[in-house]
Amino acid sequence: MPSEHVHDARLKLASQGLPKGGNVGFELMENQKLGVSQFHEQVNYQRSLEGELARSIESLAAVGSARVHLALPKPSVFVREQQRPTASVLLNLQQGRVLDVAQVSAIVHLVASSVPELPVSNVTVVDQAGNLLSENGKPAGGAKQLDPNQLKYVTEVQQRIIKQVESLITPLVGQGNVRAEATADIDFAQVDTAAESYKPNSPPEASAIRSQQVSEANGPGGANPSGVPGALSNQPPGAATAPIEGGAGAPGQPPAASGPTRKDSTTNYEVDKTVRYEQRPMGGIKRLTVGVLVNYRRIVDPKTGKVTIKALTAAEVAQINDLVKEAMGYSQARGDTLNVTNAPFDGVDKPATPEPELEWWKDPANLPLAKEIGRYVLLALVLGFLYFRLLRPLLRPVFRKFDQITDVPPLPAPQEPPTAEQAQAEAVRVQMEEVDSHTARGYRDNLAMAKTLAKDDPRVVANVVKAWVGSNE
Repeated sequence: MPSEHVHDARLKLASQGLPKGGNVGFELMENQKLGVSQFHEQVNYQRSLEGELARSIESLAAVGSARVHLALPKPSVFVREQQRPTASVLLNLQQGRVLDVAQVSAIVHLVASSVPELPVSNVTVVDQAGNLLSENGKPAGGAKQLDPNQLKYVTEVQQRIIKQVESLITPLVGQGNVRAEATADIDFAQVDTAAESYKPNSPPEASAIRSQQVSEANGPGGANPSGVPGALSNQPPGAATAPIEGGAGAPGQPPAASGPTRKDSTTNYEVDKTVRYEQRPMGGIKRLTVGVLVNYRRIVDPKTGKVTIKALTAAEVAQINDLVKEAMGYSQARGDTLNVTNAPFDGVDKPATPEPELEWWKDPANLPLAKEIGRYVLLALVLGFLYFRLLRPLLRPVFRKFDQITDVPPLPAPQEPPTAEQAQAEAVRVQMEEVDSHTARGYRDNLAMAKTLAKDDPRVVANVVKAWVGSNE
């Protein structure tokens, strides 16, 4: 391109909004020079990473342009001094477009997944108006903000319960005769429980023996000396006496010597042990509160058509109460509450009073037609005022000139044979008529010429009329 056309080309590109962006990506790393310092290489890498992230974010339909700022700390050999990187994203949204929570979360996770060791909580997203879009700006003190998805889930649960109750009771009481409201207490806490319990297994409880060991030992025939030392214990034994009946051994055999006996028993029981791991997901219902209002029963007289209302019986109310419990999933252990009330709806079953007939000009249905007719009448009045007050006075001289041009003398009527005097007068009159006819012919020729001129060249006629109007004024 010649140098004299450079400025024109730049102006044309600027008028088309080009160049649209100045973000550079990893192509910056392709032209590395020899002898570049490590700091320069790190800066180029960070610029390239920021540019690539900005390009990825700009590919979203709602984002016009984006800028990404990364704060990458230097690595440290000390574990306690390790710092996590942070990121800031500035979005310039398209005209009339907004980002929902899911799209902002997607941008945050996209940036966090592209930078090593970058947590999601360290990514901040801001729009062109300075509004904080990310959720990491939580208040101090550890307070947690309400999640819109959780609020939406609570609303959906309540609406589902209301729909189930009303769809089940409507066939019994009729359409529009039941109203239900529900309040759900949802537990969004995720709980993991690990329990280990032991129960007693000693008698009289049922027990299981793991192992049992019995040891029994008998001593030798002669007993060891025992007793209290002294003169009394050294006395010789007395004479032996035999029992009267049996019990003694055979003659000539000494009685069996009885020694001490030892018996040991060891029993090992199984220890009862219960290990339970429980993981409760978030979103469980902690408590339900449902209120149901049922209208009185409507009774229509087939003869007169009169409508009367009557309260439901206790059996019918109890039946509705049981049906609502089944529809809502009532749980007494959970602490659910239910209240079914039978009361007349205000204004629903009151006898309708005939409305008085309105006059046609008071009927609201005729108001659009009256407005339309009034508009055309007003337009006609305005046009009439303009014509009679402004246009007609201006055109009156013009019409007068045309009347003079088209005013041709009428032809003479036939008469009786004239006398001499009449003949002479007739001759004079004929001469005058010839003159007048010649003049009238001239008028006709002039009128024809004016019509032809008005048809061929209207501007000349318009100038003539304008001159006439100016002369009369």
